[in-house]
Amino acid sequence: MIKKWFFTQLFELNGHPAVAKQLRRFAMSPASRPLIQPFVNMYDIQMQEAEQPLASYKTLHDLFVRHLKEEVRPVDPSAQAVVSPCDGVLSVVEDLTEDSQFTVKGQAYSVAELLGSHHEAQNYIGGRVLIFYLSPQNYHRVHVPIDGTVRTSYTLGRDSAPVNELGLEYGKRPLTRNYRRVTRITQGDHALEHVMVGALNVNTIVQTNQQREVKRGDEFGYFSFGSTVVLICPKDAVTLMDDIKGPVLMGQRIGTWNS
Repeated sequence: MIKKWFFTQLFELNGHPAVAKQLRRFAMSPASRPLIQPFVNMYDIQMQEAEQPLASYKTLHDLFVRHLKEEVRPVDPSAQAVVSPCDGVLSVVEDLTEDSQFTVKGQAYSVAELLGSHHEAQNYIGGRVLIFYLSPQNYHRVHVPIDGTVRTSYTLGRDSAPVNELGLEYGKRPLTRNYRRVTRITQGDHALEHVMVGALNVNTIVQTNQQREVKRGDEFGYFSFGSTVVLICPKDAVTLMDDIKGPVLMGQRIGTWNS
């Protein structure tokens, strides 16, 4: 209990928007440049995949949001493919309940809370939730998982608590309290909810793609630090690949869209 209390208090303090704002300001300033090489070393960032050489990055933020060489993240060419929207570790929650609830690390969440809409949550009863966890070493641009049409895109929340393993266990339900961007993409008879959830410290989500018609693999936006992407899929909309859980790369096929 003491351990849980300690971590909860720590995450609540660091998750405050005022703290996140100051850390973001530092990461975007030239003062953060001396930390770039140590950061690369600490997290074993694969700079050979980056579009630009290490010396070209002027701030930590520049490094976080780096582009990659196009050839290192090929996008599956199949028209009905569902591809990973980002680099990260994929976890799958099957069979959403009748009230569209799911559990992560012992904490209960609801789709209604995540989306900010009880009405829209009804569309996902019996569906599944795909959760992609990004770490500081990952590529932090987020892409579109299916061909489709963007119907809505909006933001919710204000906190910036961590969404790593400790944060999910000891934080106060960060997936539905943190700042996030919720985007609904439709293809055929189904809609998919694409949720970018901000995380600890540099809590920034930037939408770089304003197009209504999108293709799988198109860039959608970026995070400024380790974060989480959640895809909420209706029942029978997606057939997942066998044994797809675990580390995935952006553009990798994770399933088929059953339009």
